[in-house]
Amino acid sequence: MFLRKDKPIIRERSAHCISRANIDSDAVKVLYRLVNCNFTAYLVGGSVRDLLLGREPKDFDISTDAKPAEIRKLFRNCFLIGRRFRLAHIVFGRKVIETSTFRGEPKKRGGESGLYQSEDNTFGSPAEDARRRDFTVNGLFYDIKSFTVIDYVGGLKDLESKVIRSIGNPGVRFREDPVRMMRAVRFAAKLDFTLDKSCCRAIKAHHADILNASMPRICEEVFRLFTVNASESSFRMMWRFKLLEDLLPQISDYIDHNGGEASPLWKYLAALDAAPENGGFSNGLRTAVLCYPLFVDEFETERKRMPNGRANRMSIARRIAHPLSVRLNVPKAVIYTAVAVIEMLPRFDRAPAGARSERFARSVNFSEAFLFRKLICAAEKTEFTNYEQWSQLEQEARQHRGASSSDEVESSTRRKRQHRGRSHRRRKSSK
Repeated sequence: MFLRKDKPIIRERSAHCISRANIDSDAVKVLYRLVNCNFTAYLVGGSVRDLLLGREPKDFDISTDAKPAEIRKLFRNCFLIGRRFRLAHIVFGRKVIETSTFRGEPKKRGGESGLYQSEDNTFGSPAEDARRRDFTVNGLFYDIKSFTVIDYVGGLKDLESKVIRSIGNPGVRFREDPVRMMRAVRFAAKLDFTLDKSCCRAIKAHHADILNASMPRICEEVFRLFTVNASESSFRMMWRFKLLEDLLPQISDYIDHNGGEASPLWKYLAALDAAPENGGFSNGLRTAVLCYPLFVDEFETERKRMPNGRANRMSIARRIAHPLSVRLNVPKAVIYTAVAVIEMLPRFDRAPAGARSERFARSVNFSEAFLFRKLICAAEKTEFTNYEQWSQLEQEARQHRGASSSDEVESSTRRKRQHRGRSHRRRKSSK
């Protein structure tokens, strides 16, 4: 149940744990410049949620009553993006503080599907903006001026209850934007929260609508499931709600016929979550982990069928990974890396020796194949034989790549200087 319109719960500074010391310094600069110019400006969304939970936010987004053109006048490092709704990206080096104008209630008109279709370029009040967001725990504001948390949608109560609840009717909200079903799963897994019963019913009823969303967005959201250190619970929920059956039927079918809740896939995803290097894994390596149990099953089947007991690893890996490329528009480079690290796995069974091993260690995908080998051993609880030798070789190869990169940069700089020198001499001689 939502709070009465425009009557928020205000949690004073003494009643919450958010401190400016935990907010990105550049986000604080943006907030104070807007406030000092007589605009209303709040820290919003996931950053407020994470700060209240004692977690470190990944991004710090801001909402304000300043219009996009007004924001751009205040910040020289500001770029406006978007067509349907203009957003201000305030850039600090490689960091972006996304700043949006409060969105208003959309102008609704009935569509053929019975859902409401709307224009997004409508500005409004903080209360309207909060109600436009997806889940109550993401609809909280932090006021840098009064140091208070402002709640228009009941997010504080749901944070305390550890519940993911939709703002508005989830059956309607999920059909308006089916990717919200995947976001609900990701937030529940990431925060270790439970999904509200109405959200569960809505996902079960409308899971097939996920195919109505654009594939680039779905692909991005699938890979986001790996980034929260809870890919096992994320994909487990995706399977339970049949979202995995809609998006990746090959993987869902494997789970159904290989243990269900006890499927081997879960132990590989759990090893991925537990790996210290998880944050730096590429999407290719993550795809390899997702495909590996299917590869093992297919490899064993084909090996038994072959007269000589041999099967082509690369061919099987390509066959397993190909549906991801087709159904989700996964980039070819990601699929290539996944296939390569699966194919390279047996080479680590032998101790490194000679020039051939050194060439192997300097190959493009060696480092990821080495990490993949460690993941597989951790998942299967087997020993990584010759680990020390391969680890030493991997470090040497990394140093070699770093030196080669430095030489390449130096060589490039030298060529540019020589080119400028020749150009200068030509201009001088032509005078």
